[in-house]
Amino acid sequence: MKKLSFIWISLLTIFVFAACSDNNDDTDYNQDSGVVIATPEVTTTTGTSLTVTSSVSGNVSEVVKKGFCYSVNVQSPTITDNVVEADDNFEATLSGLMGNTTYYIRAYVYGNSRYTYSETLTASTESQSMDEQLKNYVAPAYEDNYVNIADWSKRDQWNLSNVHDPTVVLAEDGYYYMYQTDASYGNAHTAGGHFHGRRSKNLVDWEYLGGTMQNLPDWVIPKLNEIRAEMGLAPTTANTADFGYWAPCVRKVRNGLYRMYYSIVCPGTISGDGTWSERAFIGLMENDNPANNDGWVDKGYVITNASDKGLNFHVAANNWANCYYKWNAIDPSYIIDNNGRHYLAYGSWHSGIALVELDGETGKVKTDLPNPWGTNEDIAAYGQLIATRQMGNRWQGSEGPELIYHDGYYYLFLAYDALEIPYNTRVARATNITGPYLGMDGTDVTTVGGDIPPVVTHPYKFNGSDGWVGISHCCVFDDGNDNWYFASQGRFPANVGGNAYSNAIMMGQVRCIHWTKDGWPLVMPERYGAVPQVEITENELVGNWEHIDLSYSYGNQKTSTQMTLSSDHKVTAGSWKGATWTYDSNNHCLILDNGVELYLQRETDWEASPRTHTIVYAGYGKDYKTYWGKKSK
Repeated sequence: MKKLSFIWISLLTIFVFAACSDNNDDTDYNQDSGVVIATPEVTTTTGTSLTVTSSVSGNVSEVVKKGFCYSVNVQSPTITDNVVEADDNFEATLSGLMGNTTYYIRAYVYGNSRYTYSETLTASTESQSMDEQLKNYVAPAYEDNYVNIADWSKRDQWNLSNVHDPTVVLAEDGYYYMYQTDASYGNAHTAGGHFHGRRSKNLVDWEYLGGTMQNLPDWVIPKLNEIRAEMGLAPTTANTADFGYWAPCVRKVRNGLYRMYYSIVCPGTISGDGTWSERAFIGLMENDNPANNDGWVDKGYVITNASDKGLNFHVAANNWANCYYKWNAIDPSYIIDNNGRHYLAYGSWHSGIALVELDGETGKVKTDLPNPWGTNEDIAAYGQLIATRQMGNRWQGSEGPELIYHDGYYYLFLAYDALEIPYNTRVARATNITGPYLGMDGTDVTTVGGDIPPVVTHPYKFNGSDGWVGISHCCVFDDGNDNWYFASQGRFPANVGGNAYSNAIMMGQVRCIHWTKDGWPLVMPERYGAVPQVEITENELVGNWEHIDLSYSYGNQKTSTQMTLSSDHKVTAGSWKGATWTYDSNNHCLILDNGVELYLQRETDWEASPRTHTIVYAGYGKDYKTYWGKKSK
């Protein structure tokens, strides 16, 4: 199913672009430009602005424009970043900045059809109180509908455009590094390699870095043909251009060592009747410093699909419940457990999610791997089941495991259903890494199987927008100070604005996680926008809210309805009309007498025009339903 979905992306979006060029007038042309620009200097600093000045000498008669470009992330910013034009004295004020934040600033001039840049100035704004920061808050300005900049030549402007199946790690240099599946609107990414990376200091502004792997690893085709020969099959005739690059997982092992597990999906079929697909591989790359995007060194093969049916792979093409493979070797999630042991969770559809122990030194499977077929006992080294939606069913909508540890539990996040529209996220937890993993209602997905609550994310729509669908295959990470985040792609619904291919618009989305008093993760409904977390007062809760019952509904966007809270602590409109409410300010929790507890946070109102900040909530009910909402303006 996942493979068919990616074919769908390719076929429906390839029409958009002709061949792309790396040539861009925004390139730094300092050599032989005939002008010299002084490094900027700061003349005035406030909590929200920096006034800077520079000068230019040399062939100044050619200069027709001058100004400053700046960024939080990009150490050598260009005019594709933030820009302000300078006055006649080559001075300008960079305004709308965040307090107590470091910026990289370069002066530029334009003339003779080229841009010339100065050396970089590093400068910081003054500290502000939280109230001042909220008052002066400037919301992210990038567009969600990024069709106009989707081309490879505009990649410096992508920010979180063209992101699918992200994985994020916080590195030693203070940057968050994000990597992803090879997928983009119009297949623009194919110009730049595989497993593309970007980085950010603040989780809002992202610098595009490019591909971390330029070609199919040398080991893939020999390994594939080795297995095919042992199966009695001829060598593959597949074109190397047809291999898929999916769903990496990156983790910091220790200072100076980062690992990226990745999926390579092989084209073709293994049976003469053209039924079951060729296998996939999980491989490994390592890097000592992710700031060096070209520094990822391939370490080779880790694991492949395994079958418990021997070589009896002639199964009817519509016999979904009897797939040849037991485990599907894609969607790796790497974790070092509380005892220092290394594990890989992986799997997509087929029997479910497998867990296999790794050797911590090599990053490879700890035990020897036999031929990837045979009986259950023969292939036991390929892993043990930790999650399934339906025991014994080989074709179930469950994939994209993300395995993390928090406060006494291992949490297993899972992507449910087809990825184009219905994609939604669930979570189970266990006190032991091997399980059993239980949903919020006690359903044991390790030994029994079943659909589990809670719904963590789901297609949804607030007023004033087209909303988002396909929100899953997440990564979950923290900032080292117990602030946790959920990152995934979000996709536009089909046929937005008359665009028949709008569902292939994939924006990377980062959301905050709030942990309930019972230890379950709640993902906030609005995307993270670095809103200052000023204390929320009870008076701010009075008024109208957009309320969403996020209960599971296959393929449907859940839309908002109005809920009104009165100053006398009553719910006067909405599905909970007649309930009473109280506010636990210590835990930022809105408590209703129907048993629902809604956790509050300040977040960006992405649907407002202009964007601003608001208050949002997320909560679970006693019936295991999930609720999202935001304060209306």
